[in-house]
Amino acid sequence: MQKLVLPLLFSFFTALTLAQAQTRSVSGTVTDKGGKPLELLTVALEGTVLGTNTNTDGYFEITGVAPGIYTLRVGGVGYGTLQQEVDLTNSDATLDFSLSQRQNALQEVIVSASRNLETLDETPASVYVLDSRTLQLQAQVSPNIATVLANTVPGLGFNSNTTSNVGQTLRGRNVLVMVDGIPQSTPLRAGGRDIRTIDPAAIERVEIVKGATAVYGNGADGGLINYITKQANTSKPFSAYTSVAGTGMLLHSDDTFGGRISQQFSGKIKAFDYVASGTYEKTGVLKDGKGQVISPVYGLGETKMYNGFAKVGYTLSANHRVEAMYNYFGSRQDSDYILQEGKYAETPSIGVKGETQGIDEGTRYNHNAQLRYTGKNLFLNTDLELSAYLQSFYTVYGWTPYFENGGQSTILSNKKGIRLNLNTPFDISPDAQLNLTYGADYLNDVTSQPLVDGRTWVPEMELNNLAPYAQLQLNLYHDFIFKAGYRFDNVNISIPDFTQLVLSSGAGGDAVTGGTLDFNAHTFNAGIRYAGIEAFKPFISYSQGFSIIDVGRYVRGATEDYISQMDIEPVIVNNYEAGFHSRFGKLAFSGAYFISTSRLGANLKANEDGVYAIERAPERVQGFEAVADLFLTDKLTIGASGAYTEGKTDLNDNDEYDDKEDSYLNGTRIPPLKIISYINLKPVERLNLNLQWIYSGERDHFGRNAKGGYNSGEGPVSSFHLVNLSSTYQLSDKLNLTLGVENLLDNAYYLPQAYWYGRDDNFTRANGARFQIGASYKW
Repeated sequence: MQKLVLPLLFSFFTALTLAQAQTRSVSGTVTDKGGKPLELLTVALEGTVLGTNTNTDGYFEITGVAPGIYTLRVGGVGYGTLQQEVDLTNSDATLDFSLSQRQNALQEVIVSASRNLETLDETPASVYVLDSRTLQLQAQVSPNIATVLANTVPGLGFNSNTTSNVGQTLRGRNVLVMVDGIPQSTPLRAGGRDIRTIDPAAIERVEIVKGATAVYGNGADGGLINYITKQANTSKPFSAYTSVAGTGMLLHSDDTFGGRISQQFSGKIKAFDYVASGTYEKTGVLKDGKGQVISPVYGLGETKMYNGFAKVGYTLSANHRVEAMYNYFGSRQDSDYILQEGKYAETPSIGVKGETQGIDEGTRYNHNAQLRYTGKNLFLNTDLELSAYLQSFYTVYGWTPYFENGGQSTILSNKKGIRLNLNTPFDISPDAQLNLTYGADYLNDVTSQPLVDGRTWVPEMELNNLAPYAQLQLNLYHDFIFKAGYRFDNVNISIPDFTQLVLSSGAGGDAVTGGTLDFNAHTFNAGIRYAGIEAFKPFISYSQGFSIIDVGRYVRGATEDYISQMDIEPVIVNNYEAGFHSRFGKLAFSGAYFISTSRLGANLKANEDGVYAIERAPERVQGFEAVADLFLTDKLTIGASGAYTEGKTDLNDNDEYDDKEDSYLNGTRIPPLKIISYINLKPVERLNLNLQWIYSGERDHFGRNAKGGYNSGEGPVSSFHLVNLSSTYQLSDKLNLTLGVENLLDNAYYLPQAYWYGRDDNFTRANGARFQIGASYKW
């Protein structure tokens, strides 16, 4: 690593020394067609690290620009994008822009999902962007980010209304969750806590790449979710945003009241910009549509959540910038209720007054920190990004009699990593441009699963992963976009000698000799999109991703005496996809069909005694997604999305998936049909109403086991539907009032996890009608 980093640092300081002292500035205003100032639109000089946002008067100013000719980009969600050449060779410049509102301009959003900035509409893959406006709208219904994603992203499974995201897969496979590129998932011991690791108040947008991808490494065989944190408001030296809200059940409201408060500060002072926020939330008791207290097991009721976030940046020159980010997330439950088991498929499990055994369940801390340097127009016009990060995560699970004398398990994970990303453009001809993105990633991950009392369930495992990669993008005739790439992951996992934990059943106590597991993963991708016709922009793609099976789950109950004897070969997934984006006037429509296959699987199966094993048979998952938005008028928009996924395992390994020996993948992997529709109405200028209807279908592929019940993951799933409401009233230019209602019709329904678990204790209803009423003020 020294051979890699030291030359980069030398190049960095050399470039700073050669930076020109004489600088220019560009300023101006941005208004709509009626002359009204547009606030918080993005204004940036392409090819540099310089940019800003318009202030409340629509004014912008970019300073510290080296003399030269640039392209100025102005735009934002809902307004499209304008580009204009600006000559700063001999003097400053002043420019004014007028933008037309285009509610269907989302596809012009610039995304970084491929590690190279590009427009969403020209990406030869399925990428979904949850922009800041939609994120705020959904967070009015529920600030739980797992719920927000489930209610918006086609192809993503439903959340469980608990702290766990088990079963919330993407296209039936694992999803890699990141915060600004920092991995949150714990593949060495998957604990199901990686989606709910940050509060929406700290998120600018969410980028979701669908289908197997290795662009960020291990764990994304179904895709990745990247939380992009808040950016500084650079239009003024100081600004602030305060948000407060009260929550509770709309009906059966006793003991259900809670609230949240969030405070943000942001600004830019000369070359220094900053944004910082803090959020605190306390929930009351959660009740279902019948007024019964929902089971407190890993519940979101009676929970305190804390999130602290800060990001500071310093623009050294037009081409050089450094930035530091830190985020803390914590969540702890302190409930006065304990579980009263119901009867599966008959009566729900509920919470009743009682004293909980053990210490409070929840995530004690999730620390994320990152230091990033960005350089533009270096050697051969290369852009460079070098970042170092760390993540430290500790969560406590509930007390269980599963262990000898009972106990509580935890997961402790610490990650450190370095990412080097370079992008070099080549102009082959006037009609052909080539971009080469290349670099290397290094990750060190140390994860264990001890019990609160110090006993070891999973020993401290250490992973080291070094991965060089290269990605080529070729633009032909401005309409054909071709991409191809390769990544090589070299993975080493060290596991010490340990003795398996004794369980209440008497199992365990076996000595296991530790060792080292080494393997390589070669992954490829290729795709092409045609973007020449607005009405039809098709793409086809092939991509691979890989993931390590849950090593900790395997070794803690393995029958082998030596680590070297264990079958922990990674899963390599092949994703084949065809899709399109289309626009016909006021209609925006997109769709995709996909097939993903893997020679080895990692399906988690349980027998009638509840003992889990990892099924390593070949798998095939396929499905389709469709999204449509119709912008009828400036005041009325309607839309819908649908996603269907199905998967099977080839248990007799004969390349056929319809033999009687073969089996469907269970509910931990495959979600039922999901349909989401909405209507957005602005009856008056300052009022915005959004009504959302969500439907989840049935799925029933498995029979009862020898004991007359269902194996975990195989219970038949029943359908449900619900209606959510979110609304905003702009009382003044600075003050907004909000109201959100989850499950407006107060349906007494069950989420898919309640059914497919097939167990009495997990058969719990979802929330009844729950409100969130609040106010926000811009300082």
